[in-house]
Amino acid sequence: MPRFRILTPEASPTHFFGSEVRRAREEAGMSQAELGDLVPCDKATVSRVEAALIPPDEAFARACDAAFPQMGGFFTRFLNDSGGWTATVAPSFRPFAEDEAQASAIFVFENTLVPGLLQTADYSRALFASYPGVTGSDIESLLAGRHARQAILDREDPPAMWAVIDEMVLHRDVGGPEVMAAQLRHLADIASRPRVTIQVLTTRVHVGVQGAVDIAEKPGAPAVAYLDDLADGRLANDRGTVEYLLDRFRHLQSESLPATASRELIGRLAEQRCEQNGGSAVTAAARAATAWKSAGPTA
Repeated sequence: MPRFRILTPEASPTHFFGSEVRRAREEAGMSQAELGDLVPCDKATVSRVEAALIPPDEAFARACDAAFPQMGGFFTRFLNDSGGWTATVAPSFRPFAEDEAQASAIFVFENTLVPGLLQTADYSRALFASYPGVTGSDIESLLAGRHARQAILDREDPPAMWAVIDEMVLHRDVGGPEVMAAQLRHLADIASRPRVTIQVLTTRVHVGVQGAVDIAEKPGAPAVAYLDDLADGRLANDRGTVEYLLDRFRHLQSESLPATASRELIGRLAEQRCEQNGGSAVTAAARAATAWKSAGPTA
């Protein structure tokens, strides 16, 4: 019995498209090779599209519409209507985003910014607005991608997440006191979830000053890592490098405050930010835990 890659259709358009191709092909009793003959492409390409490992092109979508007329032209329509979907994350990050969407465990170290999975909409918006040459529509597209990534933490079976954050991240002003107060309150709130652990690293000099890293562990597959930098980062998937990065992460964990003390520190800093803004940030901080999920990034 062949082993199929588990897809998460809500994670990205790539996953959704791939899952629909697989479903339509299997219902039609068609093999991957037979669909490949219609595209035309080889069986491996069909397999990679279905597994969300590569995005489809227009020829592939048209071939699927011809092969599965009962879908009413869905594949070409979806591809055209989702023309900007690949721009929601940096090209170098896209492979890792797919792995992150299927992860059973996620390890994140951040020495500069709040991890993307834990950002509020206003914090992300202020961050994206600092990018050179960015437009309003660019920001909304980036926010949509960020929001889609964060959906994995709201699943019924979310991955376990361990985040180590340099204390300087909590003091860096992104968006002003009100935005920061809301962001810090959101961190404190999300840290109370049973599958999320946040630790603050208060040591001034540590191995993590060299850069941020995200690591995703998937069931039945090797872990992969993403190293962030000014060139939009790079993927690391060889076993030796990932094991080395996991070892560094565990060392940073051991140097950090325990989870409870970290949550208390974040809460105190949130209150200080509220006071800096004359207390007006209190309402925003209380809203932060639900606004991002319920309103979405374009609200």
